[in-house]
Amino acid sequence: MARLAGTGVFDPLGDRVGRVHDVVVLLRVKLPPRAVGLVVEVPGRRRVFLPLSRVTSIDPGAVITTGLVNIRRFEQRAAETLVVSQLFDRHVAMVDGSGEVAIEDAAIEQQRNRDWLLTKLFVRRRTPSKGGLFRRGESMVIDVGNVQGLAPTEEQQGARALLATMEDLKPADLADVLHDLPDRRRLEVAAALPDERLADVLEELGDDDRVSIVSALTADRAADVLDAMQPDDAADLISELPTHQASELLELMEPEEAEDVRRLLVYADHSAGGLMTTEPIILPPEATVATALAHARREDITPSLAAMVFVVRPPLETPTGRLLGVAHLQRMLREPPHEAIGTFLDKDIEPVTPDAGIGALTRLLATYNLTALPVVDEERRLLGAVSVDDVLDHLLPEDWRDADDDVTDQAMGDAHG
Repeated sequence: MARLAGTGVFDPLGDRVGRVHDVVVLLRVKLPPRAVGLVVEVPGRRRVFLPLSRVTSIDPGAVITTGLVNIRRFEQRAAETLVVSQLFDRHVAMVDGSGEVAIEDAAIEQQRNRDWLLTKLFVRRRTPSKGGLFRRGESMVIDVGNVQGLAPTEEQQGARALLATMEDLKPADLADVLHDLPDRRRLEVAAALPDERLADVLEELGDDDRVSIVSALTADRAADVLDAMQPDDAADLISELPTHQASELLELMEPEEAEDVRRLLVYADHSAGGLMTTEPIILPPEATVATALAHARREDITPSLAAMVFVVRPPLETPTGRLLGVAHLQRMLREPPHEAIGTFLDKDIEPVTPDAGIGALTRLLATYNLTALPVVDEERRLLGAVSVDDVLDHLLPEDWRDADDDVTDQAMGDAHG
């Protein structure tokens, strides 16, 4: 079943329906677990339930269905266990008393009555070592009846197996997954993420979730994660923390990152100053098109900020020298790589001041079809830029991440078949 996760699901005509996300089994007393269906991720990141009775074949690289897929959102019931998310990495005891093993894979087999049963487990022994720790021991394939303790408990499964199923998720999608996890599980998974990955996810989460996650981290770890966040998102998060905790984290952050955050904290939440990032693409007028495009390709630059370069007089760190204009990505793609961006600046974009309200920002972005606006002081020095995604985050209701689910669930129903 480890290979089954991520496999494409197709209808009888060969059209792709989605991909397998997990397998649903029912753990039964004195009977092998029964596999009842697949959780399939369909377009729109919706996860739906596909009964195994509607699966006509399972081959390497393809699961074929009858073509009938219920689009109602999957909701796990109390009696159900998700194999990849909840069973893999679980520590169980061998019935013969030979010790504990960790489940690394499982096999399902179709019976004569066409039921699918979980019959085999691929496990690895946990061998005690010095200091009360365990080391990886021999691996083996055993019958499912040779272990006890399959019933799910939060303590039995580490976050490693669950994270392995999320490696390809975009930060926004991973944020949705974390939001839906139980509180304790959410903190375990978040703590296991690398700093950069966790920073990206925190930027996509709502205030309550990210405050609880950061508060559960050690102060040093939390400061490292804040360093990796965009300054405007870090400032928003720190503003939600208790004063003593916020002060401690600012002291532990890298001085330059902390200074950017402190500058942003003085502005009102819904003003240009409160919404802006201090790290857009900033270059001098003599920089070449090739240099500008290289900056636009950086992974830490969002698409909305990558669409334009802010051209200024030195210094290039915010607050910069005088803003001269902007160079649009589309225009740069039409110019020779050696051309200086100062030769084709757009000087008609009016910058905003830090106290500009969100209504003014919205009108300017919509009127001129822009993805970002420059924010300047009274001397026209660039302080930062407000991107359209930051404005949208503040225009939408606080629970917008759940709104689609609520509307969809009401329209489609809550059950799965």
